[in-house]
Amino acid sequence: MSVLRPLPVPTGAGVHALLPTLADALAGRGPAWLPVPASDARETARLAAALAPDTPIDDDVALVVATSGTTGVPKGAQLSASALRASGDATHRRIGGTGSWLLALPAQHIAGMQVLLRSVLSGTEPTVLDVSGGFDPHALPDTIAAMPGPRRYSSLVPTQLVKALDVPDAVAALAELDAILVGAAALPIPVLERARAAGLTIVRTYGMSETCGGCVYDGVPLDGVRVRIDGDSRVLLGGSVLASGYRGLPEHPAFAESGWFRTDDAGVFDDGVLRILGRLDEAISTGGLTVVPQVVEAALAGHPDVRECAIVGVPDDRLGQRVVAVVVPAADRTPTLESLREFAGRTVDRTACPRELFVVDALPLRGPGKIDRRALVTRISR
Repeated sequence: MSVLRPLPVPTGAGVHALLPTLADALAGRGPAWLPVPASDARETARLAAALAPDTPIDDDVALVVATSGTTGVPKGAQLSASALRASGDATHRRIGGTGSWLLALPAQHIAGMQVLLRSVLSGTEPTVLDVSGGFDPHALPDTIAAMPGPRRYSSLVPTQLVKALDVPDAVAALAELDAILVGAAALPIPVLERARAAGLTIVRTYGMSETCGGCVYDGVPLDGVRVRIDGDSRVLLGGSVLASGYRGLPEHPAFAESGWFRTDDAGVFDDGVLRILGRLDEAISTGGLTVVPQVVEAALAGHPDVRECAIVGVPDDRLGQRVVAVVVPAADRTPTLESLREFAGRTVDRTACPRELFVVDALPLRGPGKIDRRALVTRISR
């Protein structure tokens, strides 16, 4: 039996030192590795306490990647070398072949780690945009210009794309890439349309640590990936990219059915195309009715006063929970609750329209780019 070892992941160009280790991992050589942030001792200690490095683990595990789940307690998805190779190879087949990659995400999370792994599979070294101090879209032109060809790719989260679209030179640079994978959170349709109108080749990805990252591209499963919808509209994922379970949690219900992972997402799968409706575990119960936050967010995404938006539920003595909109306003715009309710009411039931509005400078994030709804509820409930 192998042993799980911590893998300190640096920021910036220091990630290049990890490539030989990751090449061995993809080949099934060496110990299993637990990526941890080299510059964050507190987070490293939290992951170590939950995932027990330096203790035995099954021989077929190459990486244990911590999830960025909603409970605050990290789980470790056990990924085999064959699953990681299947994911990388299927990605390259879908987007047009191997190439060079731009790393603009923290590499200890699955999306950033996959940029490194795909680089290894491509026989290239990633070009790195250091995001340890935050994502600066003004750095994109010079960084992308340094990438070797002939094919060039990157992965971004929606908040990064939103910022980049406000910088013309960044947009021009991103338009030179052959594909930009955007995942970790839902990409609002107006942002997608704006990016594509500017000439960016956007590929919307859906997946999680438990599936080696994105495994459904623009709604279509990658080669070797299976999708199923259960009776409660829950999305189940299976196939060659699936994790073998969670570290130290052999009986976890998400992996109770052999060969399948039960997500917390609701979706529809028609004619081979998956459409995600929202997260089942984030639904708001208001006045006896259920509201899916992502549906309301999608309805508000096209409002001219809204740059970014999150919908959360807060305790309410009468309704159980009331629907609250937390909005980052568009430049020089001032959203009002009345205008948001009117706009949302064009496409969703009035019960789902927000009853309260908070305007903020930025939405708090967890993991590589998901909205931290628990932090928002804590902030606005004070």
